Amino acid sequence: MATAAAALHLLLPNSSRRRCRLLVPRASSSSSSSPTRRGLIADTATAAAAMAAAPLLPWTPAARAEDLSEWQRVKLPIDPGVVLLDIAFVPDDPSHGFLLGTRQTILETKDGGNSWFPRSIPSAEDEDFNYRFNSVSFMGKEGWIVGKPAILLHTKDAGESWERIPLSAQLPGDMVYIQATGEQSAEMVTDEGAIYVTSNRGYNWKAAVQETVSATLNRTVSSGISGASYYTGTFNTVNRSPDGRYVAVSSRGNFYLTWEPGQLYWQPHNRAVARRIQNMGWRADGGLWLLVRGGGLFLSKGTGITEEFEEASVQSRGFGILDVGYRSKDEAWAAGGSGVLLKTMNGGKSWVRDKAADNIPGNLYSVKFVGDNQGFVLGNDGVLLRYVG
Repeated sequence: MATAAAALHLLLPNSSRRRCRLLVPRASSSSSSSPTRRGLIADTATAAAAMAAAPLLPWTPAARAEDLSEWQRVKLPIDPGVVLLDIAFVPDDPSHGFLLGTRQTILETKDGGNSWFPRSIPSAEDEDFNYRFNSVSFMGKEGWIVGKPAILLHTKDAGESWERIPLSAQLPGDMVYIQATGEQSAEMVTDEGAIYVTSNRGYNWKAAVQETVSATLNRTVSSGISGASYYTGTFNTVNRSPDGRYVAVSSRGNFYLTWEPGQLYWQPHNRAVARRIQNMGWRADGGLWLLVRGGGLFLSKGTGITEEFEEASVQSRGFGILDVGYRSKDEAWAAGGSGVLLKTMNGGKSWVRDKAADNIPGNLYSVKFVGDNQGFVLGNDGVLLRYVG
C-alpha cells in the first residue's frame, strides 16, 4: 500500500483536459329475524333516493406527503430512480443553490429551493460516463463539486461557469466529500480515507494523512479494534464538523474512525453498541450522534470524541434511521427508510415521529440545514423536502 506522505501533484498536461372509499350500511340481522328479498329491494331504493337528494360536498383528500406540517415536498424535473446526494447554496446569495444526485444529476435553483431546473455543465459531459455527483461546497462565490468516476469541478463565479480540474489516476479511492475552506482552497476526502488539501484551485494537492485507512489498520492489527485485521474495505459514511474534525464509519459498520487536523493517521474506535453502525455525525454542541442498523439512535456523553454513548428514545417503527441534521442545539431532525421523519426539541434525548411523512414513497437519506430557516431532506426517487417551519 503506497503512502501519501508527500505532496500529490494532480495537475495533468494541458493536452489531457476536456472540457374515498364508499361505506354502505349493512342490513342488520338478529337470531329472531332475517331480511326478505322484497325488504332488501325497498331498502336499496330508499338509500339511493336519499343519496340522490343529498347535497354534493367538496372532496377532501387524505394527508399527502406534500402536506407535512413543517416540510414541503418539492417536485423536481428528474427521472424516477435518481438518488439525491448533496445540496449547497452560495453564501453570498442564499437563494442560489445546487442539488446533486446519481445519473449525472445537477440541478440549480435561484429562489431558495422552491423550484429547480437542470444544469448542464459541458465539461462534465464530454466523456461517455454516467457520473454520480457526491458532494458540493461553496465559500463566497467559489464552489467545488466531486463525483464518481473521478471528476472535480470548480467555479469562481457562484456557479455561472464551471471548470473541470484534471486529476491523477493515482488518487486512492473515490472522492466522496469536498469542503471549500478559503480562496482557491478546499479539503477533499476519498472513501479509502485519503484527505487532501489544495490552495491553488485544485491543481496541486497535499496529503493531510500519511496513509490510507487500510494501511493504518493493517499496520496496527494488535490495537484491539474488532474487525480491523486485514481490513481492505472503504468508508460507508464520512462527516465533517465545522472545525474540521472527521468521523467515518467502516463499510461493514463494525467500528468507526476519527481524525483531527494535525493528526498523521486516522484513529480507529470500537463501537460501544451491539448492533452495527449505520452512520455517525456531529451534534450542534460538538458531541457525536450514532445510528445503528434497525433504527437505534445514540448520543455521546459530553462533547468531543469519545467511545461512551447513551441510547435516545425514538419512534422509528423498526425502520432504519439514516441521517440526523441539527437546526440548532435543541432542534434536530432524523430521517430514514420508508419515509421515517423524526424531530427532537431537547438536543436529541427524545424524538417524536412526524406521521404525515409516513406517506412518502421512498427512503430519506440525508438531512441538511444550511441556515436557521433553510433546510432540506434528500431521498431516493427524486424525493426532496424543503423546510418551511
